[in-house]
Amino acid sequence: MADEYFYGATLKEGNKTVTWDPENKSESYPRTHKLVIKQCILGHEAAADEFNVVQVETMTIRDTLRIPIAVLKVGETRQCRMDLEFSDAPVTFTLVEGKGPVHIHGQHLLGSLVEEFEDMEELEEEGLDEEEADEDEDEDGAQQKKKPKLTNNSKGPGKPAAGGAGGPAGNDKNRKRK
Repeated sequence: MADEYFYGATLKEGNKTVTWDPENKSESYPRTHKLVIKQCILGHEAAADEFNVVQVETMTIRDTLRIPIAVLKVGETRQCRMDLEFSDAPVTFTLVEGKGPVHIHGQHLLGSLVEEFEDMEELEEEGLDEEEADEDEDEDGAQQKKKPKLTNNSKGPGKPAAGGAGGPAGNDKNRKRK
């Protein structure tokens, strides 16, 4: 997502329904929208011994879905943490029971143009191709620079080193220190 904004709504007596329905003002610049609800909080002025039930209404693949997402009560549950994502508008929140207030907090995410995503994918693919080519060159170069070992570490005293490098076994230059 390209842009991120705070989303907040309050449900209470007299205003029990709030609808999130961002509109695309310019059809030549379409953007994707996503609503992420993070928390429902019962206001401090809520009545004791009263359940406050928040219901969401949104579209599924086949039809409209209405389901409670929070049940809040003074003295029991004053907040409800959640991570609900809605990518299709409209989304309607309704206080179906209680007088509230219930505060809904979240994020409104705005996406970029579809063309921008396609351009980014092409750039990423090009970058990956270049990285793979660089790695192949490094591996080939590293393989060419390696030389085989000419010494054998398992030789006992008095035996010459491999590759014909001669000299007496007692010579300090050829003797390995432990």
